[in-house]
Amino acid sequence: MDKNIQQKLYGLDHLRAVAILYVFLFHYFILSGRQPEWLPDFAKFGWTGVDLFFVLSGFLISSQLFAQIKQGQNISFKQFFLKRFFRIIPAFLVTVGLYFYFPLFREKESLPPLWKFLTFTQNLGLDLKNFGTFSHAWSLCVEEHFYLFLPLILILFQQLKLIKKSYWLLITLFLFGFAIRVYSFNQFYLPKIDSDNSWLYWYKYIYYPTYNRLDGLLIGISISGVYQFLPTVWNKVSKYGNIFMILGLAVLTSASFLCYDQMTFKASVFGFPLVALGYGFIVVSAVSPTSFLYKQGSKITTFIATLSYGIYLTHKGVIHVTHQLLNDFKIDNNLMLLICMTTCVAFAYLLHLIIEKPFMKLRSRIIEQK
Repeated sequence: MDKNIQQKLYGLDHLRAVAILYVFLFHYFILSGRQPEWLPDFAKFGWTGVDLFFVLSGFLISSQLFAQIKQGQNISFKQFFLKRFFRIIPAFLVTVGLYFYFPLFREKESLPPLWKFLTFTQNLGLDLKNFGTFSHAWSLCVEEHFYLFLPLILILFQQLKLIKKSYWLLITLFLFGFAIRVYSFNQFYLPKIDSDNSWLYWYKYIYYPTYNRLDGLLIGISISGVYQFLPTVWNKVSKYGNIFMILGLAVLTSASFLCYDQMTFKASVFGFPLVALGYGFIVVSAVSPTSFLYKQGSKITTFIATLSYGIYLTHKGVIHVTHQLLNDFKIDNNLMLLICMTTCVAFAYLLHLIIEKPFMKLRSRIIEQK
C-alpha cells in the first residue's frame, strides 16, 4: 500500500474512532444510572455517531465499486457479497448468540424474534418498549440493505450503460427522503403525538426505518463519485481540507440546535440530512491532502477504528454486565465510565482475535482461489 493511500486511511480511521466514541457515550448516557455529571450535555448529540458511520460506509463501499467501474471492470455481486459477508456476519452472529443464550448480556428485558435479526429486518416496525434489547442493530439493517442494493443498482446501470446518468438517482433518493419523512411524520407519528408513549412511535416510524435514513449513505456516495470520476473538481475541492472541517463543525452545530428536540417536524424532516451534510464535509476534510486529519497518523485511533465494529456490536451488553458485576462497589462515576470503556475495548479485541481476524483470513483465501 502506497504512502498516500495510507495517509487517507489515517484520516478515516480518526473519524471511525470519533464515531464509535460518540455512540458509546450516547448509549452510556441513556443506559447508565451511574454517569458523570458532565456526560449528558456532552453525549446528547451522540446519536449522530451512527450517521457518521453511514457517511463513511457510503464513501468507502461506493469507492470500491466506482474504482472497478472507472477501470472498465464489470462489478461482481458474488465477490462483493463474499467480502461483506465475511466482514460483517460472523461477529454479528456471535453477538446475536450472546444475546439469545446469555440473558445477563441483555441490557433490557426482551428481544425481538430471532428471524428479524437473521433477515436484517429488525429496524422495520421496531417496538422499543417491548423489544428494545440489542436495538442498536437497527443500523446494521440499514447497512445490509445498502450492501444489497448498491451493487445491484450499479450492475444494472452498467448493463444499461447509464453510469454517467446515475447521479439523477442520488438526487431522486435524496428528495424521496424528505418526502417519506414528511409522510411518516404526518400519517404515523402525528396521530399518536398525544399518547403517553408518543416517543415510541417516533422511533418506530421516523428514526429506525431504512427509507428514512438514507441521507448519510447518499452523501458518502456523492463524495465518492466526485473523488473517483471528477478528478479536476476533486483537486480544487481538496485544497481546502481544513476549511471543510470548520464548515462541517459549523453545520453540525446548527444541526444540534435544530435537533435539540428530535421529535419536532423540522428536526424529523431536515435533521438527518443536515447531520449527514455536516459529517460529509468532515469526511471530505479527512481525505484532502491539505487537512490535518489526512497528515497525522495515530496508532490509537487506528486500533480503535479496527475494533469499532466489534465495540458497536457488543458495547451495550458489556456495559450492562460490567455494571452488574461492580454494582456492590462504591466506584466514582467517572472511574466507572473509564472501566466500562476498558471492558468494551477488551471484549471487542477478543472478538477481533477469535472471530473477525480468522474469518478475514478465510475470506482472503477464498477470494484468491476464484
